[in-house]
Amino acid sequence: MVDCFFDPEHLILRRQIQAWVEKNLLPESVREAEVEEATRGLASQLGREGFIAYVAPKKFGGAREKVQARDLCLLREELAFGSALADTTFALQALGSYPITLVGSDGQKSRYLPPIVRGEVLAAFALTEPQAGSDIASLETRAVKRGKQYCLTGIKCFISNAGLAGTYVVFASTDPEKKAKGVSAFIVEANRPGLVLKEKTRLISPHPIGVLAFEECIVPEANLLGQEGEGLKIAFSTLEMLRSTVGAAAVGLARRALDEALRYSRKRRQFGKELAEFQGIQFKLADMATELEAARLLVYQAAWLHDHGRGGLKQKSSMAKLYATEAAQRIVDQALQIHGGIGVVEGTPVERLYRDVRSLRIYEGTSEIQKLVIARELLKETTGGKREA
Repeated sequence: MVDCFFDPEHLILRRQIQAWVEKNLLPESVREAEVEEATRGLASQLGREGFIAYVAPKKFGGAREKVQARDLCLLREELAFGSALADTTFALQALGSYPITLVGSDGQKSRYLPPIVRGEVLAAFALTEPQAGSDIASLETRAVKRGKQYCLTGIKCFISNAGLAGTYVVFASTDPEKKAKGVSAFIVEANRPGLVLKEKTRLISPHPIGVLAFEECIVPEANLLGQEGEGLKIAFSTLEMLRSTVGAAAVGLARRALDEALRYSRKRRQFGKELAEFQGIQFKLADMATELEAARLLVYQAAWLHDHGRGGLKQKSSMAKLYATEAAQRIVDQALQIHGGIGVVEGTPVERLYRDVRSLRIYEGTSEIQKLVIARELLKETTGGKREA
């Protein structure tokens, strides 16, 4: 266990969310056809139980004075253990609201955060575009100021909660000549004329996601988040805050995979004995458990560093996301291998986990991007070829 990173109230929260997951998520899974209805229902449930309150400050309906990474990691780990859709539903309330928490005015926070916290309004984070994935500084969506309004035009793709969200944080260029320094962030309500859902995108794991078009979508000047030109700073700060929580979700999926593998290896018999009695299976289980423990330590170390304002967070959070998501992929793959043929039968726990785990190595910064971040931070620490003490 990693209890050394937690305060007593974190341990209480963990017990609460574990009990809720056991009662509400483990008995059955969500079918693809139910994904949108289930997302709304999960947000409402998580809001009523007070779990979404951890994504916002207490002054605006949240649970604590400040948002803590450890709270978000604990919640994502346990929710992912029970249901990948429950995890992403919670995570998107955090991702879509954190820019408002980070730089929003008191008026913006008072208006938009409470309904998100209660699960009454779904949130979304609209950054990715067809030509701007990892290279988000090259985004093409434009926001042209007209008096006290902005006119947004452009396309956003792979936007989670597209068509479901009531509140979108949208990133657009207000000064294309400045490139990265000309990107700004806006709050866009779903009912704004010109905000159009163009496509619902089907993924290998049930998830509400799609393509949005901004067709001369008019938003008032009051919906600008922070100052013009601060958009990428806001985006990067948000992603850095939540990066370790992606690792926590990976840990939750990997824990479930290990549990399923242990259970099946004790139940399944071949050649007159349990699978668990074969040395080859024992080696797999040992590797899976060791990688899982290493991933949890990296994740909660990064979360602890964030909550205590310590240095080195960028590197540690990238390490946590990189290692935890890559390890989870390996752990789930080995769990499926232990299950043999039954592991690829549609609807079984390990088959769902195999589909659920794959996207974590891509979203909110691919594994390759995390390696670049880690390497650059290492090189910053060196002087004359020697690493500083």
